[in-house]
Amino acid sequence: MIERFSGSHYLLVRQFFKLFGANCRVFDENDRLVLFSNQKAFRLKEDIRVYSDESRTKEILQILARNIIDFSAAYDVYFAPTGEKVGAVKRKGWKSLMRDEWILMDAGDAEIGRIQEDSATRALARRFLSTLVPQHFRVEVAGQRVLELRQRFHPFIYKLEIHYLPAASGMLDKRIGIAAAVLIAAIEERRG
Repeated sequence: MIERFSGSHYLLVRQFFKLFGANCRVFDENDRLVLFSNQKAFRLKEDIRVYSDESRTKEILQILARNIIDFSAAYDVYFAPTGEKVGAVKRKGWKSLMRDEWILMDAGDAEIGRIQEDSATRALARRFLSTLVPQHFRVEVAGQRVLELRQRFHPFIYKLEIHYLPAASGMLDKRIGIAAAVLIAAIEERRG
């Protein structure tokens, strides 16, 4: 189970068109499907499930919003096979209007790191030219960059490269990094 999270490079691909909810596929560096996520539609509280594959028989992660429609929402991440909370991801509400920023938390809700969009100028341009200016997020833990999330330019299909840097070893639970990428893809789907 944990071997799904042992790689350093992943590619998240959001389904091109889905009428309700959102589906994402996560591929490893050998282009093998390692995770499949499904965002449930018509929920007041965000509920995203991550499975081992498209059959949806083996749940790996649960990403659950704590509150109903919250601008500064916190999302708890659970390792489904054990029910263990592995951490949380919290959006910085007002700061995220201009430039997306998130806080990474451990299982006890202590802040361990941040996710921040690359530059304020590019972030502002993205608000108006969404698909023409790809996103790039830096993830830092204890002031050290451990992960990069970089959107590949494509006018129709959302593709997000997930690249763990060597510093990530022991500093960031990869389940939190993957969950954050899936969550960002789901939020971007709604943003349009």
